Amino acid sequence: MTNINSKTKLIGLLGYPLGHSISPAMQNAAFQSQEINNLYIPIEVKAEDLETVVKAMPKMNFSGFNVTIPYKIEIIKYLDEIDSLAKSIGAVNTVLIEDGKLKGYNTDGIGFLRSFEAGLGLRAEGKKIFILGSGGASRAISMTLAMNKVNKLYICNRTYEKAAALVVDINSQFGNSSIAVPMVYENMAEALKEADIFINTTNVGTYPNADEMSIDKGLLHSNLIVCDVVYNPKKTKLLQEAEKIGCKTLSGLGMLVYQGAQAFEIWTGVEAPVDVMFDATSQ
Repeated sequence: MTNINSKTKLIGLLGYPLGHSISPAMQNAAFQSQEINNLYIPIEVKAEDLETVVKAMPKMNFSGFNVTIPYKIEIIKYLDEIDSLAKSIGAVNTVLIEDGKLKGYNTDGIGFLRSFEAGLGLRAEGKKIFILGSGGASRAISMTLAMNKVNKLYICNRTYEKAAALVVDINSQFGNSSIAVPMVYENMAEALKEADIFINTTNVGTYPNADEMSIDKGLLHSNLIVCDVVYNPKKTKLLQEAEKIGCKTLSGLGMLVYQGAQAFEIWTGVEAPVDVMFDATSQ
């Protein structure tokens, strides 16, 4: 770890809870490898304190922060500016602080896409994709996939109205590429039968609730590519069950690293040491 002194710049991670996060180890390893005097620290924030914490950060030695569940949408109201991609997505996971101003970005969607292409050697373009969840991660991934000309997006959420609202946002920007699916077994089965790829964007299956699955395993079929944004555990119950029936799978670890790499570059202007970041997640 770089020696901490009066010139050390702080980078935060805002969310609740954060006990499962490996981002601090990953980002601090990256800063150290590039001899950058930054320190990445987790900051657990309850909803009622989010505004107070965010407004205080420019007055301290913070040069930026990440935002994770459950604040990726809520955070926008406290920022001075958001870039065009984050605006299209409607969610922010990375913030740069310059001259006391807070600018929001979203690196989740690009992080997922880079992970998908690198991890599976495939392109998402032209595929039919079923996405479970409609929160910040879902918005980022679905919007990015729509930009990259997938054939069809099925959006499914426990609260159907939230899935439908996301579908309206996607289709208003990218044409009628998206359909809302009720979280009912028969409806999900019909859409998944058509899908090439299933992506869980919820936090179901995250440690310590690692025995939970986001969908009934009976909905899976061997032709599906099954992806999970959860990275702790590295192989979720969903991925284990998918592999048992012959599915190709992708864990959330690659997305974590690649979205983190882009955030690193936003904060520092330096190319991220991706190999170092991957190594740090395996410690």
